[in-house]
Amino acid sequence: MKMKLPGRTRTLTAEDEQARAEHSRHDSVHKAAHHAAHRQGGIVDVATLDKRPGAEPVDDPDRIDEEALIAEFEAEKPARHLAGWPSWVAAVVGVGLSLFGLYWVFNPMPRQVYLPTFLSIGLFLTFLTYRGWPRSAKAKESGKRDDPNVLDWLLALASLVPAIYMVSDWQGFFRRAILPTDTDLLIGTLLILLCLEAARRTVGILVPIVVLLFIASAYWGSFMPAPFTTANFGWPRLVGHNVMGLQGIFGTPLEVAATYIILFTIYGAVLAASGATRFFIDLSFAAFGQSPAGPGRTVTLSGFLLGTVSGSGVATTVTLGGISWPLLRKAGYPKEAGGGVLAAAGIGAIMSPPTLGAAAFIIAELLQVSYLEVLIWATIPTILYYLGIILAIEMDARRHKTHTVAMETQSPWKLLLRFGYHFSSLAAIVFFLVLGFTPFRAVVYATVLAFLLSFFERRSWMTPRRVWDALAQGAVGALSVIPVMAVAGLIVGVMTLTGLALRLAGIIVDFSNGNVVLTALFSAVVVVLLGLAVPVTASFIISFVVISPALQQVGVEPFAAAMFIFYYAVLSEVSPPTALSPFAAAAITGGKPVKTMWLTWKYTLPAFLVPFIFVLSPRGVGLLFEGGAATVAIAFVTSVFAVASLAVVTGAWLFGPARIPERLLFLVAAIALLVMTPMFIAIGAGFIVAGVAVHMITRRRRATPDDDAGAAEPGEGTSDAPSGSADAPPTAGATAADRPRTER
Repeated sequence: MKMKLPGRTRTLTAEDEQARAEHSRHDSVHKAAHHAAHRQGGIVDVATLDKRPGAEPVDDPDRIDEEALIAEFEAEKPARHLAGWPSWVAAVVGVGLSLFGLYWVFNPMPRQVYLPTFLSIGLFLTFLTYRGWPRSAKAKESGKRDDPNVLDWLLALASLVPAIYMVSDWQGFFRRAILPTDTDLLIGTLLILLCLEAARRTVGILVPIVVLLFIASAYWGSFMPAPFTTANFGWPRLVGHNVMGLQGIFGTPLEVAATYIILFTIYGAVLAASGATRFFIDLSFAAFGQSPAGPGRTVTLSGFLLGTVSGSGVATTVTLGGISWPLLRKAGYPKEAGGGVLAAAGIGAIMSPPTLGAAAFIIAELLQVSYLEVLIWATIPTILYYLGIILAIEMDARRHKTHTVAMETQSPWKLLLRFGYHFSSLAAIVFFLVLGFTPFRAVVYATVLAFLLSFFERRSWMTPRRVWDALAQGAVGALSVIPVMAVAGLIVGVMTLTGLALRLAGIIVDFSNGNVVLTALFSAVVVVLLGLAVPVTASFIISFVVISPALQQVGVEPFAAAMFIFYYAVLSEVSPPTALSPFAAAAITGGKPVKTMWLTWKYTLPAFLVPFIFVLSPRGVGLLFEGGAATVAIAFVTSVFAVASLAVVTGAWLFGPARIPERLLFLVAAIALLVMTPMFIAIGAGFIVAGVAVHMITRRRRATPDDDAGAAEPGEGTSDAPSGSADAPPTAGATAADRPRTER
């Protein structure tokens, strides 16, 4: 299935002739790859089609090193590329950690035994995998292996000591929380220091600094300025509360990492190894590839499909970028705009059911609700998020005058019929949850199903080596989260011990004078500012302890408050200095990181109006499937128009370039629709109509005969070719050789 975009002729240069010859050589490789794939009964992997002459279809030396980029941007600090026997040790320990997590599902043990053991093994792997300081340029140039040094091995071995000590007499250890012995204090202090160092290696120095500030505020509480003054808590009390109980390091955050997250990372690794990732991307290319806005749509759909199993914004962004950036570039996207599209689509993985991000699992635990309920709450906001991206992409396709990129793909229906079984394991998670299975068993059974389905395609069989690699990758995928969860538990433990959480919530409510609008606005600002320093999960945990009580004091339902905080915590993925996904996208496209970050913000911003809807109005909870069918329908339709209105504001496009007057009208409309009362819905609708009318009138006045002749906007029968193409109309004598062809 090919499409050629009509365009204007221009004088061919020597470079054009060379490019044409190169295209011809590429065509032969495309066809050879497709014939080979069809003969093998496999998916036509679009990502492997654009080859140099003679390259193997499934081995592209020009493709990016996805593992290296994920290792670098998954956490703020880059991970090592282990080789040799250290790599073997890490793989063995990683497989052991995954098997330990799977064993716990069917053979539960006390939290006081499971969590210390899980944490110690996780810290052991972290010290081997993440270096303590950046690698020098000289070491990189020398080509020496990046193996752990003596200090790394000492820290790794030291991380096993707390587990051995605690588990050997776990009942006595946790009973002595009020009066710890000197040895208890030594072990507890060692564990705190190890967690802080592991967090520094994975997410940078800011998180440990924040934790130390909270600990200092409890230790010297009487010296804190009002209204933050508390009692002074000695070190034995702090260690007893945060290490020898289930409220600090071994609290809900670490429990989520040791149960939900490790199991879902194993599932994602098995699903990727079984060929599902390749299928999701190929299906997206087949469905949306053949139009000027097709590349952007393809990236968005791929991001959603990959996000359903990833839960990681960085991993999804990198996977998308390695395959889709060449397509976006050929379609005419600038580097920064292409990176923004990739990052925005990848960030959606954090909020896409059924895996979501780590914060979603914490919501289920903190609210003591079924994980299925959290999935239901996230459904409509996820749809609205991707709707905002799609609208932004459609506008950019016209602004950048992107054009069709010819691709050879199978019919999407044929792909669905042949490989649609990959969706079944995703559906199985929801199915098992509906039947009443625990989330842990549901994901394990879905993992087994994905393993069995891999044998439907020869090249994706889960051989023993692939099973081993998937188990090791499942453990490694959780390493950037485990230390963060442990130190986030320290923050929560300090705040509950000192009562600081309720005091801060009261300050927010007093500052907003009890007004729900101001409370929500201040809460959003606080969450976003906190996200500037810490990743999504830590941002959510800290914010939930403080912001949720404040929102509940002004009448917001607990589940609505949790989801509000969750979505604004996700903004830390596009906020400096922790804008991991945009920076990863910029590393792929070669664009400027900061500019890529701001464009990602532009793409995602319309969807971040949505959380205000389900806290500002009782009807807003309809977006979370609460309140009856009519409430859900009204909330959904109103939100669609609100997102679309803000997309016009940020995208500066409607039926053509949107100027400031109509953008201001749409901004007022979007804000009015947030309140979702009949009066404000009517006001919002009125401003939308006014904005459309002003846009049509001013657009008609701006139109000139010259514009109509040579610069009509896309979608009105003219070419969407890049702005660099010539404006001369085709001549009657133009030959077939002179007519431009669609780029590949």
